[in-house]
Amino acid sequence: MDSIELRHELHRHPELSGQESGTAARIATFFAALRPDMVVTGLGGTGLAFGFGSDADGPTLLLRCELDALPIQETNQMAYRSATAGASHKCGHDGHMAILAQVGVELAKHRPTNGRVVLLYQPAEESGAGAAAVIADRDFERLRPDYVFGLHNLPGFPLGEVVLRAGTFACASRGMIVRLKGKTAHAAQPETGVSPASAMCRLVDEFNNLAERTGIGNELVLATVVGAHLGDNSFGIAPDTAAVYATLRSESDTTMQKVVSHCESLVAEVAAAQRLSAEVKYEEIFSATINAATAVDAIERSCHDLPHTRVEQPFRWSEDFGRFTRIAEGAFFGLGAGTGRPQLHNDDYDFPDELIETGSRVFLRIVDNYLQRA
Repeated sequence: MDSIELRHELHRHPELSGQESGTAARIATFFAALRPDMVVTGLGGTGLAFGFGSDADGPTLLLRCELDALPIQETNQMAYRSATAGASHKCGHDGHMAILAQVGVELAKHRPTNGRVVLLYQPAEESGAGAAAVIADRDFERLRPDYVFGLHNLPGFPLGEVVLRAGTFACASRGMIVRLKGKTAHAAQPETGVSPASAMCRLVDEFNNLAERTGIGNELVLATVVGAHLGDNSFGIAPDTAAVYATLRSESDTTMQKVVSHCESLVAEVAAAQRLSAEVKYEEIFSATINAATAVDAIERSCHDLPHTRVEQPFRWSEDFGRFTRIAEGAFFGLGAGTGRPQLHNDDYDFPDELIETGSRVFLRIVDNYLQRA
């Protein structure tokens, strides 16, 4: 099986965050034939890592990809379309896995002689939990890196173009859940209860205008209300519960803490004014992905003869790769998936097979910037 066939097999059998055991098994089978010098399984759940070379001889360079798919029903009809109802690879993680598999094929032929390359297959990127779980795993010490690199395909950029940025590459984000509680009443006498309706509406308005009301400055700050719920279709009851769901985004983790503080103060103020109790919780917490300038320069040297560009603004989406750049010098880069193509998370998106060769070539050149190979 070559790397393109592997991608199609992975695409056919997608698995959601934290459930990637079958995907991990397919990856393990592929790498068994390559005879890596180190194999670590069960990292942060279903994660795997394969090492080529020895850390006793020099630095460890870690290349990372993701195992998980999305809860989206695929609408494509190609032969390798998803065979799993309600799940599909609509972020291109099948392609990222195939890129690292091709890197493994080449490293097996020409292994590092003055250090080690670790290929990490990380679980649960989409939920934001996977990178933290891998790093917290006690076996992570076996592959702790000196340098880290990762990539993501980017529809909307020319096919094969390498996309670079020093500093913040992808924003910090988190899902905010606000639950409001009042007191029910008969719908004919709503004044005898405490309805959260007006408080919910005010919070939706405040969140939608967060950037202009926080006074944080020129840095990107964004709240997107993704859902709101009030009561039920019981027409005789004035409701006592409401919920607002919003995604918060910022360019840095420091600014995110300011945004969180502002939003929590706002919720407390609105709830108190309406005689409500309030609860705030968070899910899918992503750190900002911060690229080291030296690592970005190394990537740029690696693609000097390939189309490449440096973007001025960070991407608004989030990536838990930022957890790795907290502990090692490194960078995340984009790989253009073509213009006029479906966007990530669209139900008709599919990763372009042509990027497997390009992505693996860039990764191998990055390796050669740091290590020698036989």
